[in-house]
Order: sequence, then C-alpha cells, then structure tokens
Amino acid sequence: MKKTIVYVLISTFMFSSMEIALKVAGATFNPIQLNLIRFFIGALVLLPFANKALKVSKRKLRKEDWYLFCLTGFLCVIVSMSLFQLAVVATKASTVAVLFSCNPVFALIFAFIILRERLGRANLIAVVISILGLIVIIDPLHLTKPMGIILGVLAAITFGFYSIISRYGSTKRGLNGIVMTCYTFIAGTVELFVLSLITHIPFIADALGSIPSLKSFQYLPILQNITIGSLPMLLYLGICVTGGGFAFYFLAMENSNVSTASLVFFIKPGLAPILAAILIGEKVTTLTIIGIIIILLGSVVTFVGNRVKEETIIPKNLPKN
Repeated sequence: MKKTIVYVLISTFMFSSMEIALKVAGATFNPIQLNLIRFFIGALVLLPFANKALKVSKRKLRKEDWYLFCLTGFLCVIVSMSLFQLAVVATKASTVAVLFSCNPVFALIFAFIILRERLGRANLIAVVISILGLIVIIDPLHLTKPMGIILGVLAAITFGFYSIISRYGSTKRGLNGIVMTCYTFIAGTVELFVLSLITHIPFIADALGSIPSLKSFQYLPILQNITIGSLPMLLYLGICVTGGGFAFYFLAMENSNVSTASLVFFIKPGLAPILAAILIGEKVTTLTIIGIIIILLGSVVTFVGNRVKEETIIPKNLPKN
C-alpha cells in the first residue's frame, strides 16, 4: 500500500506540473515542436516497460496492432495534445489544467454513446457536477478571450474520445495500458514528424502562410532552439511529465486498482492551480476557485461510485454456493 501511495503522489505531481512546464517551455519552442519532442522522449521512457509487458504476456505486435496505434496516435498526440499545447499558450496554465482534468467526464459520455455502456447514478451525477464546474470557470457571460478556453475544452473532449477508442482497441487486441500508451506515443510521434516535414514543402508552406490563423504552422521547426540551456526543461517534460507520469500511474494501477490510480486525475484540478500560483505567479480568480471546488466534488462522486462498483463485483472464478 505504501508503494501505491508513493506512485500516486509522484504521478500526481508530475501530471499537475505539466501545464506549468509547457507554459515556460512554450516561450522558447513552437507548440507543435514541443509536442513532438516530449512525446518522442516519453515513448523512449515507456518502451522498456511496454516491451517487458509484451514479453511477460508472450505477445508479439502484429500489423493490425499498428493500425490501431496509428489511429490512437493521431487522436492523442496530433489532435488532442496539439490542441492542449495551443491552449496552454493562449490562456492560463491553471485554467487549462482544470479544463483538461474533466476529460474522464467526456470519456464517460463517449463510452455511453459509442460502447453503449450504462451510466451509473454516481457517474451521471459526476457528469452534471463537472459540466456545471466547467461553466462556472468558463463564465460565458463575461468571456473576453475565448480561444484558450475553447482549445482547452476541445483538448479534453478529444482526449476523452481517444481514451474510449484506446480502451476499446486494447480490449479487442488484448494489449494492456502501458503497451497501448507507449506505442500510441511512438506512432503519434512518427505521424507528427511526417506532418512537420510536409509543412516545409514550398507550395504547402505558401498555402499555410496565406492564412493568418495558420501562419504559425508554416515551416514547423523540429530541432531548432534545442540548446544546453533548454535541455533540462525538455528532459523534464519528456522523462518526468510525459513518460514518468504515465509509468508511475500504471505502476500504481498494477499495485492496487483503477480507482486508486485514478486519484491522480482527481487531485490534479486542485493541485495544478496551486502550483501555477507558486511557481509562475498565476492569479486564480474567485470563479475559478468555485469551479475547481465543484469539479473536485464531481471527482469525489466518481471515485466513490467506482470504489463501490469495484467492491460489489463478484469475481467470475469464485465457486457458486
């Protein structure tokens, strides 16, 4: 149990510091370039764990597995995390952290729509509470700079969608979470690298440059601005936040259960704004604090509901009386 608590605490801190580190690094690197670098490093960190899991299960990757990884890599690295990184650039790191922490709520909704999973009473209450918290934070009646908020919400929605596709695919293909995550990162990194190279093709670069909102995607950098001075931040983002955060999350899950490991994402909405205020001096408004409390309440409802559900499930291999 002590090991599990340590794993949860380390993973929570790493994930809660993600937006802050990305905000700082975003002053030096192009958002898409930063995405490419951190997921490349993160994939390398997770690779030994993933290969060990494959070896233990005596499972070899097949062509069909890579089709799945290409899909999840596109959804996670290219779509969701690019939106996430752009949101961090456009608005406060603390706001993005709270908005993105609602991705499990959207995952529940997609699970209901796509997988036809029944929404339990606790999950339904949590969805309503979390959406209410989002509305309070967004404050639509006084929204002056909506882009960062919109991007943050879209990142959470698309990550929730990716989570359900990943879970469905991993169940069908018989792959565990760390294998899915690692090879999703690898496939997504390769795809993003190819897309970055495409932006250097003259006629595509000219087309992107002719549209003001897409000009920043023209000639996407790959290795530019990587110096001895910027290396520590890149390594922290790649090794600790992207690779280490997921590694410790899965270690917590292996040593306990899904509900205990998921405490990471339930604590993050409260911890991330505190870290942002301490480390980079971000001011947290009263409405944001109220929204955070509401979302944390929704997280508690989800956590309690999941614990009760897990405790009431009777293992299939138990003999019937």
